[in-house]
Amino acid sequence: MTGAAGAAGGDGASRAVGILGTGSYLPADAVSNRVVAERAGVTEEWILRKTGIRERRYAAESEATSDLALEAARAALAHAGISAEQLSLIVVATSTPDHPQPATACLVQHRLGATGAAAFDLNAVCSGFVFALATAARLLPEPDGTVRGHALVIGADTYSRIIDRTDRRTAVLFGDGAGAVVLGPVRAGLGLIGTDLRSHGDQHELIRVEAGGSRLPASEKTLAEGQHWFSMSGRAVRDFVAAELPRAVDRILDRHGLHPSAVDHFVPHQANGVLLGEILPDLGLSLAHIHLNVAEHGNTSAASIPLALDTAHRAGALRDRDLLLLAGFGGGMTVGTALLRWDAQAAPAARKAHVGTGAHATTGARAGTSARAAHPNVPKASRKDGAA
Repeated sequence: MTGAAGAAGGDGASRAVGILGTGSYLPADAVSNRVVAERAGVTEEWILRKTGIRERRYAAESEATSDLALEAARAALAHAGISAEQLSLIVVATSTPDHPQPATACLVQHRLGATGAAAFDLNAVCSGFVFALATAARLLPEPDGTVRGHALVIGADTYSRIIDRTDRRTAVLFGDGAGAVVLGPVRAGLGLIGTDLRSHGDQHELIRVEAGGSRLPASEKTLAEGQHWFSMSGRAVRDFVAAELPRAVDRILDRHGLHPSAVDHFVPHQANGVLLGEILPDLGLSLAHIHLNVAEHGNTSAASIPLALDTAHRAGALRDRDLLLLAGFGGGMTVGTALLRWDAQAAPAARKAHVGTGAHATTGARAGTSARAAHPNVPKASRKDGAA
């Protein structure tokens, strides 16, 4: 799937869709490696050596995915200078919804007061935000191709609710969070350039929550056997990402006639700091700023890309006309990439904002790493344990 940033229409209306504002939210509870290590039967050093993660956030008992999504949404709308009433679409990327139904997006829509917006969820696991971004960008244009409306795209997950905290393969990796962007009209030649979305259903068993759906409804047996917990074949997932992520990056750049050196910013899914450190040299993006927050946030699934993007934006790292490459990969298996040209003048609020303050819609959230050609400074993991 591809899309191109267009020129202005004959009536002066934009035909290009881009990001007007960003926002994010992290729960207040910072969970250290010491706490996770005790439950999972490993050491703090083991977690850091295998994942590059130092801490992650867990949602409070009173918080669900929609609560995190709502706070990120409010921050993004405020940053963009857009009211909820101006939204025509809300898409929430999540694999940990509040309920099997209704859609978490509908709960967010209600609490925002976005009465004119259609709302739905999208589940592509850790690739979800890129899939949702691509979907929303294609639904915004009018039949004549002009862009007048606004969409809210949110990635939000609460994996602390579905991980077995005694399972070292998964418990050490995941945290909770939400990130959001507001899409709308931008200047000609800027905004979303194209996307590439791929699914590999033949490998669907690598990442899964086996029970709780129509195949295996909740029962005493499924609960006793722990089939409601998230599970992952770590080594196989590593192999998939190592093979498919470089291909996905090459594919989208080749399709648009771009050399890797043209990329100014690379924002990948924050799966595992060590895994990213192993794969980044194979992507050819040596001149790009690599935006990483995995050490402080852990793997926040569909939230990880918009969280890192919000950190970069509010730190003033993204300049007008910079070329951004977003890359997600996750269960399904799925891989999604998006290329966009940053429009720093897109939103009045963004133009007036004092960058570097209030970087998140939560107290005590830390900024992620943003360094040119910087890779995680952690040792490479042994492939024997499969902490992917």
